[in-house]
Amino acid sequence: MKVWNPVNNKKFETFSYLPLMSDMQIAKQVDMIISKGLSPCLEFAPEESSFVDSENTVRFCGSAAGYYDNRYWTMWKLPMFGCTDPSQVLREISECRSSYPQCYIRLAAFDSIKQVQVISFIVQKPGSRSSSAWAVTGEKDMKIWNPIDNKKFETFSYLPP
Repeated sequence: MKVWNPVNNKKFETFSYLPLMSDMQIAKQVDMIISKGLSPCLEFAPEESSFVDSENTVRFCGSAAGYYDNRYWTMWKLPMFGCTDPSQVLREISECRSSYPQCYIRLAAFDSIKQVQVISFIVQKPGSRSSSAWAVTGEKDMKIWNPIDNKKFETFSYLPP
């Protein structure tokens, strides 16, 4: 039996030790998500803030109702409510990959009745090549907030005063 080595060996989701899924495998997962009435959604995060660590985590003590570990990633556009075709999701994954090639990207699914995220898995890991140039999104149908070197503080802090 193998033992997981935690030293410099970050894992991100339940099955993150497996190879990445192909587009066909992702499409099958999206079929399952849609058949269960869930809403697919994409999230992304740069490598340095995509896992819980004392250096990149904000922990609230006494001011919050429960334990909060800043585990949230930036959402790509909005959840795909009403999505009925896996190709729609694959198109968004492709666009997110080209805009943020050095970020982790995960596909999540939300249950609108329970109002919680019920599924998530990694669809992209940053490439092994090192580059300091981060992709910046241009104007598209919907503007996407760039989390790289762009600190925001409240829900609508990106809006002008």
